Amino acid sequence: MAQLHQVHAFWSKKCDKIDFKTAKVLVELGPGTGVFTIEMLKRALPDAKLFVIELNDNFFKLLTEKIKDPRVILLNQSADQLDVILKEHGVSHVDAILSSLPLAVIPDQTKKKILIKSYEALKCGGIYVQYQYSLTSKKLIKMCFPKMKISFTTINLPPAFIYTGTK
Repeated sequence: MAQLHQVHAFWSKKCDKIDFKTAKVLVELGPGTGVFTIEMLKRALPDAKLFVIELNDNFFKLLTEKIKDPRVILLNQSADQLDVILKEHGVSHVDAILSSLPLAVIPDQTKKKILIKSYEALKCGGIYVQYQYSLTSKKLIKMCFPKMKISFTTINLPPAFIYTGTK
């Protein structure tokens, strides 16, 4: 039970960076099994939109079965198409992006494209939250998000770095 509480605290800490009281358009990149998706939906406004972008077919199928909230726009696409996705849905800017993408294993050009498009998609003052298990992408994230803070949590197993960038 204590371990479950710690894991929930990690989800909560990652989501705490987002102002859910005002956020109307949210994006989640690489939701995997939907752990953060569910936490975000608990906090999101009733009229908020949550774009959930998952490339992996197995995770996407799981999410379509698991997430039945009308606020969710679930897409089986690559995060490097964020600008196209938002344009297709008539969205010019988003309030916050939460990313669980494994940047360490994504090819450099694709990784850069994702981070640049994430920055461009955010409104002025918008928040980008990314968690990673290493500092290998720190320089690139800092390049795209000059206003960045890094925190570290041992609550998660393995321990994780949480990058928070502001536009």
